[in-house]
Formats: sequence, structure tokens, C-alpha cells
Amino acid sequence: MFEGFETFDITTQSNPPVSIHGIRGGSGPPLLLLHGFPQTHHIWHLVALKLKQNFTIVAVDLRGYGASSKPSGISEYAKSNMSRDCTIIMKELGFSSYYVCAHDRGARVAHKLLVDYPYQVRKAIFLDICPTLAMYSQTDFEFAKSYFHWFFLIQKEPLPETMISANPRRFAELFMGRRHAPLEVFDKNCWEEYVRVLEDPEAVHAMCEDYRAAASLDMDESKENIAQGRLIKSPLRILWGRHGVIEKCFDAVKEWKQVARPGLDVSGQSVDCGHYIPEEAPDIVVKNIMEFFI
Repeated sequence: MFEGFETFDITTQSNPPVSIHGIRGGSGPPLLLLHGFPQTHHIWHLVALKLKQNFTIVAVDLRGYGASSKPSGISEYAKSNMSRDCTIIMKELGFSSYYVCAHDRGARVAHKLLVDYPYQVRKAIFLDICPTLAMYSQTDFEFAKSYFHWFFLIQKEPLPETMISANPRRFAELFMGRRHAPLEVFDKNCWEEYVRVLEDPEAVHAMCEDYRAAASLDMDESKENIAQGRLIKSPLRILWGRHGVIEKCFDAVKEWKQVARPGLDVSGQSVDCGHYIPEEAPDIVVKNIMEFFI
């Protein structure tokens, strides 16, 4: 699916060490792509192929996802740890600064990356999210109903793990297929990769830990960052699905401006699709990357 790309597995210097799996290919300025739940770097297969003539593409499986390590413990999935993985990977590949385009959970990692390593990311594009703290703090009935999984996955183990692992394929079909786009939007090979990962109990547990961290450690870190004035300093563009929860429940540009340095270039627009923007509207993602990053 990624013709002309090479795979890599890089071990971080964390304790315990974490191996991050990814792909690299193309030529030009470096661009880091980060995926969301419950997916892998495969979400970028259409975007990466269209951009490899203009960028050196790096797409990784976040820790806990895909072929990357799945360490145990909620603290392992604090976005401070997951963003540190990204800096180590890019440094190992020879890049001291780079662009970032990130979707869903990957954009939560990227948010922390921009805060903790403000001079590494040149510009960023986030797909279909608002800041975690804002989304939890403003939870209402509509949001809770639509994003029920946020509150399901954070339940004490092994409740969500047991229920998902009872029938991973069916969970994927019902969860991913209940949103705006039909399952047919996912390439067959990508879909089977997502299901294969969900069939791994360690991966399911890791994904739940990712969400548990978001509802605890990440909230605390975000509050501390805001209190200390540690805000986003890199120009930021937000794209969100017109048929999704961000459009319905939040003012995305406003929320991101509130966690960015005053006067920073923060822009955005809705896209005529649902949540899975890289697979539903890859041409729009490519267009925005070409316009905003070059």
C-alpha cells in the first residue's frame, strides 16, 4: 500500500524502552503523520502517496497501537510520553524540525508535542478534534451520546477490554460503521489491519489506557500548562468533519485559539465528510497540507 516507502522500528530511550513502528518515504521537507483510534499509520495510505513528491513522509504507529510496543500502565500513555516518542523518532531519522498532520488521538499527541517541544514543529494541521480539556469540561448530553466511547473506554479494567475482545471485528463494524461514512470508505487491506490489531488483547488494553490517561493525567497536564502559560507557538490549521461531533458541539477554531499564543495564526474549516478525514477526504487533506505547509 505504501509503494516506495521503507519500514522502520526505532526503540526509544524510555524506561521501559518502547519500539515505535513506522514508514518513511518521499523527498522534501519532513512531515510527520499521526493516526487515531482504533487505527494505525495505514489511515494515511492515500495522503502519503499523493505527497511523497513534495515531502519526506514519516508515518508511525503510536505506542499501544499497530506494530508499536504496548507497555503496561496508564502513565505510559500520558501524552507527554507519547509526544516524546515522536521527538525521538524524528531525531533518529535526522530531522530537528518538521511539519505535523495528525488525526484524532494522534492530534492529542501532537498538541502535547507542540507544547513541550515548541521549536521542533514548524506548522501543524489537526483533524477533527478540539483540546481534550475543553471537550471533557464542556461535556453535555449530545456530546456524551455521540462520543460514548470516551466514557466507555475509561472504565476500570477489564470491563471495556473484555467487551471489545469478545468480538473485535463486530466491535469495529459497529463502532466505525455507525458514523457518517459507511465501512466501504475504508480500503479493504486497511480495514483488515485495524481488525487484526483489535484482535490483540494487549492492543485493546493499551488503547483503553490511552483513553484513561486522557481523562486523568492529560487533563492535569493541560491545566498545568495553561496555568503556566505554556501554549501552542506553531501556526495551526484545524479541519473537522461537517457531519461529526466537532461541528455539532464545539467552536473548533475558538477552542484552539484559547490554548495558543495570542495572535498566533490559528485557522480552520469544516470538511464535507465525517470523522475519518484522511480516508474520507484525502484530497482535501493534501490540498491543505500543500497550501499551509509550503
